[in-house]
Amino acid sequence: MRVVAMGVHVLDVLARPVDDIPEGQGGQLVDEIRVTAAGSAGGTALVLAKLGAEVRSAGAVGSDVLGEMLVFLLRRAGVDPSLLVTREDVQTSASVLPIRPNGDRPAFHVIGANGAYGAADAPLDAIAEATNLHLGGPEFMGGEDAAKVLAHARASGTTTSADVLAPGDPGLLDWIAPALPELDYLLPNEEQVLGFTGAPDLESGCRLLVERGVGCVAATRGAHGALVVDAGGAVAVPAFQVDVVDTTGCGDAFSAGFLRGLALGSDRAEAARMGCATAGLVAQGLGSDHGDFTLGDVERMCAAPR
Repeated sequence: MRVVAMGVHVLDVLARPVDDIPEGQGGQLVDEIRVTAAGSAGGTALVLAKLGAEVRSAGAVGSDVLGEMLVFLLRRAGVDPSLLVTREDVQTSASVLPIRPNGDRPAFHVIGANGAYGAADAPLDAIAEATNLHLGGPEFMGGEDAAKVLAHARASGTTTSADVLAPGDPGLLDWIAPALPELDYLLPNEEQVLGFTGAPDLESGCRLLVERGVGCVAATRGAHGALVVDAGGAVAVPAFQVDVVDTTGCGDAFSAGFLRGLALGSDRAEAARMGCATAGLVAQGLGSDHGDFTLGDVERMCAAPR
Protein backbone atom coordinates (compact mmCIF):
# COMPACT_ATOMS: atom_id res chain seq x y z
CA MET A 1 0.00 0.00 0.00
CA ARG A 2 1.58 3.27 -1.19
CA VAL A 3 -0.27 6.34 0.06
CA VAL A 4 -0.05 10.05 -0.60
CA ALA A 5 -1.72 11.81 2.35
CA MET A 6 -2.39 15.28 0.99
CA GLY A 7 -3.86 18.38 2.60
CA VAL A 8 -4.16 19.42 6.23
CA HIS A 9 -1.07 18.96 8.41
CA VAL A 10 -1.13 20.40 11.93
CA LEU A 11 1.21 20.56 14.91
CA ASP A 12 -0.80 19.86 18.07
CA VAL A 13 0.19 20.93 21.57
CA LEU A 14 -1.92 19.01 24.10
CA ALA A 15 -2.31 19.22 27.86
CA ARG A 16 -4.37 16.99 30.17
CA PRO A 17 -6.42 17.01 32.26
CA VAL A 18 -7.79 20.56 32.05
CA ASP A 19 -11.07 21.31 33.84
CA ASP A 20 -10.97 25.08 33.37
CA ILE A 21 -8.71 27.73 31.87
CA PRO A 22 -7.26 29.70 34.85
CA GLU A 23 -8.39 33.30 35.10
CA GLY A 24 -5.96 36.19 34.72
CA GLN A 25 -2.39 34.96 35.04
CA GLY A 26 -3.30 31.96 37.15
CA GLY A 27 -1.61 28.62 36.64
CA GLN A 28 -2.65 25.00 36.82
CA LEU A 29 -0.64 21.79 37.08
CA VAL A 30 -1.46 19.01 34.61
CA ASP A 31 -0.34 15.40 34.22
CA GLU A 32 0.90 15.58 30.63
CA ILE A 33 1.90 18.03 27.91
CA ARG A 34 2.76 16.62 24.48
CA VAL A 35 3.51 17.83 20.96
CA THR A 36 2.31 15.67 18.07
CA ALA A 37 1.88 15.65 14.31
CA ALA A 38 -1.80 15.76 13.45
CA GLY A 39 -4.41 16.93 10.95
CA SER A 40 -6.78 15.09 8.65
CA ALA A 41 -3.86 14.34 6.32
CA GLY A 42 -0.94 14.39 8.77
CA GLY A 43 -2.63 12.33 11.49
CA THR A 44 -3.89 9.77 9.00
CA ALA A 45 -0.42 9.53 7.44
CA LEU A 46 1.17 8.89 10.81
CA VAL A 47 -1.22 6.07 11.75
CA LEU A 48 -1.07 4.48 8.29
CA ALA A 49 2.71 4.28 8.69
CA LYS A 50 2.22 2.45 12.01
CA LEU A 51 0.00 -0.01 10.20
CA GLY A 52 2.71 -0.83 7.69
CA ALA A 53 1.77 1.37 4.74
CA GLU A 54 4.34 3.31 2.71
CA VAL A 55 3.23 6.91 3.22
CA ARG A 56 4.23 10.26 1.76
CA SER A 57 2.88 13.53 3.18
CA ALA A 58 1.89 16.32 0.76
CA GLY A 59 0.82 19.72 2.04
CA ALA A 60 2.26 22.99 3.29
CA VAL A 61 4.18 24.14 6.36
CA GLY A 62 5.62 27.50 7.31
CA SER A 63 9.32 28.34 7.43
CA ASP A 64 9.28 28.25 11.22
CA VAL A 65 10.20 26.06 14.17
CA LEU A 66 6.68 24.62 14.20
CA GLY A 67 7.16 23.39 10.66
CA GLU A 68 10.55 21.90 11.49
CA MET A 69 9.02 20.06 14.44
CA LEU A 70 6.09 18.78 12.37
CA VAL A 71 8.42 17.43 9.69
CA PHE A 72 10.62 15.81 12.34
CA LEU A 73 7.67 14.09 14.00
CA LEU A 74 6.34 12.77 10.68
CA ARG A 75 9.75 11.45 9.67
CA ARG A 76 10.26 9.83 13.09
CA ALA A 77 6.94 8.02 12.65
CA GLY A 78 8.05 6.57 9.31
CA VAL A 79 6.29 9.06 7.01
CA ASP A 80 8.17 10.53 4.05
CA PRO A 81 7.67 14.34 4.34
CA SER A 82 9.51 15.23 1.13
CA LEU A 83 6.33 16.30 -0.71
CA LEU A 84 5.57 19.02 1.84
CA VAL A 85 6.13 22.54 0.52
CA THR A 86 7.32 25.49 2.62
CA ARG A 87 5.53 28.83 2.70
CA GLU A 88 7.55 31.86 3.75
CA ASP A 89 4.69 34.24 4.52
CA VAL A 90 2.51 32.16 6.88
CA GLN A 91 3.12 30.09 9.98
CA THR A 92 2.71 26.33 10.20
CA SER A 93 -0.83 25.32 11.12
CA ALA A 94 -1.05 24.57 14.84
CA SER A 95 -3.54 23.84 17.60
CA VAL A 96 -3.48 24.11 21.38
CA LEU A 97 -5.75 21.47 22.92
CA PRO A 98 -6.67 21.51 26.62
CA ILE A 99 -8.05 17.99 27.06
CA ARG A 100 -10.88 17.60 29.56
CA PRO A 101 -10.89 14.71 32.07
CA ASN A 102 -13.58 12.91 30.01
CA GLY A 103 -11.47 13.10 26.82
CA ASP A 104 -13.29 16.02 25.17
CA ARG A 105 -10.98 18.40 23.32
CA PRO A 106 -11.79 22.10 22.92
CA ALA A 107 -9.27 23.75 20.60
CA PHE A 108 -7.41 26.95 19.82
CA HIS A 109 -6.35 26.78 16.16
CA VAL A 110 -4.35 28.71 13.57
CA ILE A 111 -5.10 27.75 9.94
CA GLY A 112 -1.74 29.03 8.73
CA ALA A 113 -0.06 27.25 5.83
CA ASN A 114 -2.95 24.84 5.27
CA GLY A 115 -4.88 27.73 3.74
CA ALA A 116 -2.07 28.34 1.25
CA TYR A 117 -1.96 24.89 -0.36
CA GLY A 118 -3.80 24.37 -3.63
CA ALA A 119 -4.20 22.11 -6.65
CA ALA A 120 -1.16 23.67 -8.32
CA ASP A 121 0.97 22.29 -5.48
CA ALA A 122 -0.30 18.73 -5.81
CA PRO A 123 2.46 16.21 -6.66
CA LEU A 124 0.72 14.66 -9.65
CA ASP A 125 3.47 12.20 -10.54
CA ALA A 126 3.65 10.85 -6.99
CA ILE A 127 -0.13 10.57 -6.86
CA ALA A 128 -0.18 8.59 -10.11
CA GLU A 129 2.38 6.16 -8.66
CA ALA A 130 0.44 5.65 -5.41
CA THR A 131 -2.19 3.04 -4.69
CA ASN A 132 -4.14 5.53 -2.55
CA LEU A 133 -4.65 9.28 -2.37
CA HIS A 134 -6.15 10.47 0.90
CA LEU A 135 -7.19 14.13 0.82
CA GLY A 136 -7.50 15.67 4.26
CA GLY A 137 -9.68 18.78 4.21
CA PRO A 138 -10.87 19.15 0.58
CA GLU A 139 -12.69 22.31 1.66
CA PHE A 140 -9.35 24.13 1.93
CA MET A 141 -8.60 23.43 -1.73
CA GLY A 142 -12.18 23.96 -2.91
CA GLY A 143 -14.36 21.44 -4.68
CA GLU A 144 -13.40 22.25 -8.24
CA ASP A 145 -9.64 22.16 -7.66
CA ALA A 146 -9.92 19.09 -5.45
CA ALA A 147 -11.93 17.37 -8.19
CA LYS A 148 -9.11 17.94 -10.70
CA VAL A 149 -6.54 16.31 -8.44
CA LEU A 150 -8.84 13.44 -7.50
CA ALA A 151 -9.79 12.85 -11.14
CA HIS A 152 -6.09 12.65 -12.04
CA ALA A 153 -5.63 10.07 -9.30
CA ARG A 154 -8.53 7.91 -10.43
CA ALA A 155 -7.42 8.10 -14.07
CA SER A 156 -4.10 6.68 -12.88
CA GLY A 157 -5.80 3.81 -11.04
CA THR A 158 -5.30 5.36 -7.61
CA THR A 159 -8.04 4.84 -5.01
CA THR A 160 -9.32 8.14 -3.64
CA SER A 161 -10.59 9.07 -0.18
CA ALA A 162 -11.19 12.26 1.78
CA ASP A 163 -12.01 13.43 5.28
CA VAL A 164 -13.63 16.82 5.89
CA LEU A 165 -12.07 18.91 8.66
CA ALA A 166 -14.60 21.73 9.03
CA PRO A 167 -17.71 21.36 11.24
CA GLY A 168 -20.99 20.55 9.55
CA ASP A 169 -22.19 23.61 7.64
CA PRO A 170 -24.97 23.61 5.03
CA GLY A 171 -22.82 25.68 2.67
CA LEU A 172 -19.90 23.29 2.84
CA LEU A 173 -21.58 20.60 0.78
CA ASP A 174 -22.02 22.94 -2.19
CA TRP A 175 -18.41 24.12 -1.80
CA ILE A 176 -16.96 20.61 -2.07
CA ALA A 177 -19.69 19.13 -4.31
CA PRO A 178 -17.58 18.96 -7.51
CA ALA A 179 -15.15 16.65 -5.73
CA LEU A 180 -17.74 14.15 -4.51
CA PRO A 181 -18.08 12.11 -7.76
CA GLU A 182 -14.29 11.67 -7.76
CA LEU A 183 -14.24 10.07 -4.30
CA ASP A 184 -14.24 6.33 -3.83
CA TYR A 185 -14.55 6.89 -0.05
CA LEU A 186 -15.68 9.82 2.09
CA LEU A 187 -14.85 9.51 5.80
CA PRO A 188 -16.71 12.21 7.77
CA ASN A 189 -18.15 12.14 11.28
CA GLU A 190 -21.83 12.04 12.17
CA GLU A 191 -22.05 15.72 13.11
CA GLN A 192 -20.59 16.75 9.77
CA VAL A 193 -22.94 14.55 7.75
CA LEU A 194 -26.04 15.80 9.56
CA GLY A 195 -24.84 19.41 9.44
CA PHE A 196 -24.04 19.76 5.79
CA THR A 197 -26.81 17.55 4.41
CA GLY A 198 -29.61 18.66 6.77
CA ALA A 199 -30.78 15.04 6.86
CA PRO A 200 -32.92 13.82 9.79
CA ASP A 201 -30.62 10.88 10.56
CA LEU A 202 -27.15 9.63 9.72
CA GLU A 203 -28.11 6.92 7.24
CA SER A 204 -30.27 9.33 5.25
CA GLY A 205 -27.43 11.87 5.21
CA CYS A 206 -24.92 9.29 4.01
CA ARG A 207 -27.33 8.18 1.28
CA LEU A 208 -27.61 11.79 0.09
CA LEU A 209 -23.83 11.89 -0.25
CA VAL A 210 -23.83 8.64 -2.21
CA GLU A 211 -26.49 10.13 -4.46
CA ARG A 212 -24.15 13.10 -5.02
CA GLY A 213 -21.56 10.69 -6.42
CA VAL A 214 -19.49 9.35 -3.52
CA GLY A 215 -18.75 5.64 -3.92
CA CYS A 216 -18.97 4.83 -0.21
CA VAL A 217 -19.44 6.86 2.98
CA ALA A 218 -17.93 5.51 6.21
CA ALA A 219 -19.13 7.90 8.92
CA THR A 220 -17.75 7.75 12.45
CA ARG A 221 -20.11 7.97 15.42
CA GLY A 222 -17.78 8.35 18.39
CA ALA A 223 -18.59 5.82 21.11
CA HIS A 224 -21.24 4.30 18.82
CA GLY A 225 -18.74 3.17 16.18
CA ALA A 226 -19.31 3.79 12.49
CA LEU A 227 -21.90 3.50 9.73
CA VAL A 228 -20.87 2.34 6.25
CA VAL A 229 -23.23 3.28 3.42
CA ASP A 230 -22.92 2.58 -0.29
CA ALA A 231 -25.27 1.81 -3.18
CA GLY A 232 -25.66 -1.74 -1.86
CA GLY A 233 -26.91 -0.83 1.62
CA ALA A 234 -25.87 0.28 5.10
CA VAL A 235 -23.93 -1.55 7.82
CA ALA A 236 -23.47 -0.34 11.40
CA VAL A 237 -20.17 -1.29 13.08
CA PRO A 238 -19.94 -0.92 16.88
CA ALA A 239 -17.05 0.77 18.66
CA PHE A 240 -14.66 -1.10 20.92
CA GLN A 241 -15.05 -0.51 24.64
CA VAL A 242 -11.89 1.20 25.88
CA ASP A 243 -10.88 3.60 28.64
CA VAL A 244 -10.87 6.93 26.80
CA VAL A 245 -8.13 9.41 27.68
CA ASP A 246 -8.29 11.72 24.65
CA THR A 247 -10.33 11.65 21.45
CA THR A 248 -7.83 13.76 19.47
CA GLY A 249 -6.96 12.00 16.22
CA CYS A 250 -9.55 9.25 16.57
CA GLY A 251 -11.20 10.18 13.29
CA ASP A 252 -7.84 10.14 11.51
CA ALA A 253 -7.03 6.79 13.14
CA PHE A 254 -10.35 5.38 11.91
CA SER A 255 -9.53 6.58 8.38
CA ALA A 256 -6.12 4.91 8.55
CA GLY A 257 -7.47 1.61 9.85
CA PHE A 258 -10.35 1.58 7.36
CA LEU A 259 -8.14 2.29 4.35
CA ARG A 260 -5.49 -0.20 5.48
CA GLY A 261 -8.16 -2.84 5.89
CA LEU A 262 -9.47 -2.28 2.39
CA ALA A 263 -5.95 -2.47 0.96
CA LEU A 264 -5.50 -5.85 2.67
CA GLY A 265 -8.64 -7.20 1.01
CA SER A 266 -11.21 -6.72 3.78
CA ASP A 267 -14.78 -5.94 2.84
CA ARG A 268 -16.08 -2.51 3.83
CA ALA A 269 -17.70 -3.63 7.08
CA GLU A 270 -14.57 -5.45 8.25
CA ALA A 271 -12.43 -2.48 7.19
CA ALA A 272 -14.65 -0.26 9.33
CA ARG A 273 -14.11 -2.68 12.21
CA MET A 274 -10.36 -2.21 11.74
CA GLY A 275 -10.93 1.53 11.71
CA CYS A 276 -12.82 1.37 14.99
CA ALA A 277 -10.10 -0.79 16.55
CA THR A 278 -7.38 1.64 15.46
CA ALA A 279 -9.35 4.58 16.85
CA GLY A 280 -9.83 2.68 20.11
CA LEU A 281 -6.08 2.19 20.47
CA VAL A 282 -5.36 5.88 19.87
CA ALA A 283 -8.10 7.01 22.29
CA GLN A 284 -6.34 5.36 25.22
CA GLY A 285 -3.59 7.99 25.38
CA LEU A 286 -2.80 11.62 24.61
CA GLY A 287 -2.55 12.80 21.01
CA SER A 288 -2.89 11.49 17.47
CA ASP A 289 0.31 9.48 17.72
CA HIS A 290 -0.49 7.63 20.96
CA GLY A 291 0.61 4.03 21.17
CA ASP A 292 3.30 1.81 19.68
CA PHE A 293 0.71 -0.52 18.17
CA THR A 294 1.14 -2.32 14.88
CA LEU A 295 -1.16 -3.82 12.27
CA GLY A 296 -0.94 -7.09 14.20
CA ASP A 297 -2.31 -5.39 17.34
CA VAL A 298 -5.27 -4.03 15.37
CA GLU A 299 -5.96 -7.43 13.82
CA ARG A 300 -5.82 -9.15 17.22
CA MET A 301 -8.20 -6.57 18.68
CA CYS A 302 -10.63 -7.23 15.82
CA ALA A 303 -10.38 -10.99 16.31
CA ALA A 304 -10.95 -10.94 20.08
CA PRO A 305 -14.41 -11.92 21.41
CA ARG A 306 -16.66 -8.92 22.04
